[in-house]
Amino acid sequence: MTPADLERARLTRSAAIASISVALLLAGMKLWAVWQSDSTAMLGSLADTTLDLIASIATLAGVSIAAQPADEDHRFGHGKAEALAAMFQVVLIALSAFGLAIRAVEQWLAGGRVASAEEGIVVSAIAIAATFGLLLWQRHVIARTTSVAIATDHLHYKSDLLLNLGVIAALVLDRYLHVAGADPLFGLAIALWLGWGAWRAAGEAIDHLMDKEWPEEKRQEFLDVLARHPQLRGVHDLRTRTSGTRDFVQFHAAVDPQMTVARAHEVMDELEEWIGHEFPGVEVLIHPDPEGLVDEEGVAAEELLPELAERPDAEGPAR
Repeated sequence: MTPADLERARLTRSAAIASISVALLLAGMKLWAVWQSDSTAMLGSLADTTLDLIASIATLAGVSIAAQPADEDHRFGHGKAEALAAMFQVVLIALSAFGLAIRAVEQWLAGGRVASAEEGIVVSAIAIAATFGLLLWQRHVIARTTSVAIATDHLHYKSDLLLNLGVIAALVLDRYLHVAGADPLFGLAIALWLGWGAWRAAGEAIDHLMDKEWPEEKRQEFLDVLARHPQLRGVHDLRTRTSGTRDFVQFHAAVDPQMTVARAHEVMDELEEWIGHEFPGVEVLIHPDPEGLVDEEGVAAEELLPELAERPDAEGPAR
């Protein structure tokens, strides 16, 4: 593993361990608060924290597996373990939201009220402070690693800030302002919030598992880098994907048809180094073609850099 890979592994593991620690602390406190208050909103908060704990353990397993280097059976590495961990989290969140919604409706129909509010308010305030600190560290790790598993975990805890504020509001309205139905309504709102978060988190995880192409802006940035190489005569059949924290790209590169095989090999090595300056860590697979030869059909045959012929004085990337 490269030093960059080792650093990514260290950061993602530290974020996952921090999530587990915070979830353990908050789950114990919220369990006590639910026992004291009999609040549906607090129960929803406890359910969310319990799932955060399970999901964070899954995240730790996912990032640990993803950090393993490629082997004989997994030549592209283990990066998709992060997306699988994220999908596991999504399933847990969705189940929690469904169960909480049912509990909220039942309490609403029964006209239930909370027994006590002080414990829940204090616990929720502590949870907000602990969650805010965790979010700061997760944000730092995501910026350095682009980990989809940590990003999904970050989404959970980001929603926890609003969730805990909602619990405080529900307890105050129900216990002190005597607003009937406030607690189950907030519980139902929390369930809907969790469901929406699961839906959004599932999209990114599925994109990784299905090898979705890079965003158009990133693809264009990549093409702009290629366009500056003086020996390149064209590019087609560009394919990109992301697996965990690693990017993969392959394409056909057109060169002078009079170029020797040895010289074409040198140019491909130069292109890989060229790309590495702008996209560190990306794994590149290049198929050289003599200029004018395109065996592919449809979108794969489309010339992606038609302006190359008009740019004989192309310059290299900034060092």
